[in-house]
Amino acid sequence: MPVVDSKFKPLFFFKNGFVATVYSGIFRKVKLKQERERINLKDGDFLDLDWSYSKKKTNKLIILLHGLEGHGQRPYVTGSAKLFNQNGIDAVCVNFRGCSGEDNKFYYSYHSGATEDLIEVIAHGITNKKYSKIYLKGISLGANVILKYLGEGNTIPTEVKAAIAISAPCDLSSASKKIHALSNKLYHDRFLKHLLKRLIDKQKRFPESLKNDEIKSIKTLLDFDNVYTSKAHGFTDAEDYYKQCSSLQFLENIKLPTLIINALNDSFLSAECFPVKEAKNNPNLCLEMPNHGGHVGFIAPKGIYYNERRALEFVKSLA
Repeated sequence: MPVVDSKFKPLFFFKNGFVATVYSGIFRKVKLKQERERINLKDGDFLDLDWSYSKKKTNKLIILLHGLEGHGQRPYVTGSAKLFNQNGIDAVCVNFRGCSGEDNKFYYSYHSGATEDLIEVIAHGITNKKYSKIYLKGISLGANVILKYLGEGNTIPTEVKAAIAISAPCDLSSASKKIHALSNKLYHDRFLKHLLKRLIDKQKRFPESLKNDEIKSIKTLLDFDNVYTSKAHGFTDAEDYYKQCSSLQFLENIKLPTLIINALNDSFLSAECFPVKEAKNNPNLCLEMPNHGGHVGFIAPKGIYYNERRALEFVKSLA
């Protein structure tokens, strides 16, 4: 499954990547009834999972991973959950550590390459919930996590059948440079504001791990990754973190049907985030590069986004 032509044709107004991205992030609303479950992790921490269900009992489940500073109620995950529910598939929106409204127990939290928690969620879905067909879908940061999980050498349970990655920053270092560009300052500053707020709260709980001066030194997302993300999770610095956690290097090893949808006008993604060579050389990897869509902004009629419909089509094509 190499590079495929995209059929996505948005309304004229939403051809603009900035408009599509902002509209989707701020104005989109999705109504979905969810039930929260807290699971305990092997290291003593916890994850909050937000479940929604098909009307009929099913053995199928889609696991949804959000992006940076997202959560299980963001429309870009609940939109998929709702559509899959309507088509006979249960859904669970995973809240990464510290993203469910309550901080996690430890100084470390989540990052773009943390696949351990996904492994535990999948095991929970198989062992405790008895699902026999599981699909994975990740958005942005969550997309990188899924792609890395599939290719880094994990034993993939036979119950996991397919994966979809949307707006995937496959190369973290070059994607980081893109988000620091002046044209992305609005997004950059918004992310940084949220991250700093949570980091200040965490510093109050773990003053021995982070000094006030270190927090004051954080002026950019790169600084944040140098000061907190890398050090808290065992990396030397931000570049070491980006190098080890970028999914691009693992794509050639993916053995599961996997669809990547990255818009060519996504201002968050660098040229390295469009893995054409990897898709052409791996029959399990399908790369779709619409001209439009911005970052997770694949707006389509009737409130169902193009990437959501494509994800469902992809899953159904494998049945």
